[in-house]
Amino acid sequence: MGDREIASGDNDAAAGRAAGASAPPLLAVAGVERRFGDARSGGIAALAGVELAIQPGEFLTLLGPSGSGKTTLLKVVAGFEPPDKGKVTLAGRDITAMAPAKRNIGMVFQNYALFPHMSAWANIAFPLAMRGLARASIREKVSSALALVGLSGYDERLPRQLSGGQQQRVALARAIVFDPTLLLLDEPFGALDRKLRAQMQVEVKSLQRRLGITTLFVTHDQEEALALSDRIAVMNEGRIAQIGTAEDLYCRPASRFVAEFVGEANLFRGRAGVISGGAQARTVEVKLESGAMMRATLAPDDRTVHYGADLALVVRPERPRRLGAAADGEAPDNRVAGTVAEAVYLGETIRYRVALEGGGEIVLRWSADGERLASGTRIELGWPAADTTAVLWT
Repeated sequence: MGDREIASGDNDAAAGRAAGASAPPLLAVAGVERRFGDARSGGIAALAGVELAIQPGEFLTLLGPSGSGKTTLLKVVAGFEPPDKGKVTLAGRDITAMAPAKRNIGMVFQNYALFPHMSAWANIAFPLAMRGLARASIREKVSSALALVGLSGYDERLPRQLSGGQQQRVALARAIVFDPTLLLLDEPFGALDRKLRAQMQVEVKSLQRRLGITTLFVTHDQEEALALSDRIAVMNEGRIAQIGTAEDLYCRPASRFVAEFVGEANLFRGRAGVISGGAQARTVEVKLESGAMMRATLAPDDRTVHYGADLALVVRPERPRRLGAAADGEAPDNRVAGTVAEAVYLGETIRYRVALEGGGEIVLRWSADGERLASGTRIELGWPAADTTAVLWT
């Protein structure tokens, strides 16, 4: 893993990301199912026909609540869980039934899984020794891996003599020292405090970019997923609910579940009315339960929303703006009025909870540098249809 390899890996990764979907995926999961429990009753579907493709050099995160299937999917890719149906291919090879040790996959676990009686050097050297590499080659690769993770000089320390962050670096070095085709990270920062977790996120992302290594990451922490990922696959009940960039998921959620799970969201329930516009810009009018009308912009390819559909209108907390007595430019598509019920200072932002006239509430998250509103303040709010996403309520 010398400088030439790092530079080459970085270039390959950049080329793979630029090529996008036109490049063949490095990892492909096709129709994978996995059930647990009593087979006679059908068991519990941990994975229900998962389809996933990861491009070379991509950092893709599996994000979801506990029990959504993300760790089971990671184990199927690693070979620790056999799928009941479906196929897994890596770099063009069918690895569905292949033993974990033969897949050339590196993995970092949440609890690090270091050998407690082995030094940092010996832990990192272990996968190389298992592959029968010569001692000189092992020394060179281990020294390089230690340097990459910033642990040169820590060779002889046992895991108990290392901090949590240092143990994490040893586990990472062990996972990459044999030049794996794919790197799997299973909630690797879960045992670290907030400050160290943020530091390790930066280091792992930087190292992944330098090496150009394709990475599949599992977390339930949405901030972590948004910070690290090229793309995110949101999982729910054994299925991928939506896959896309952080911006896709936040600004254009495909379902109510994604809207509520990724970031904070205001939801207004109503019935779809008239849908107007052309192929590039379609707008739906929605009658809310309160009787008020709102408008939302639909994606050009959205065919789920139809007249009379039960909808959730998604409005992110930073989108609404306060309407003043003076002219505010064009009239907003959507307007509400209410009274500030709560104001919570969060550092860079203030979170307001506003009780709406006619019932319900809306949450706002505005910059702390702006005007401060006291509880009891009556305000009018407005925002465009373009900042309102319509998805089916179910």
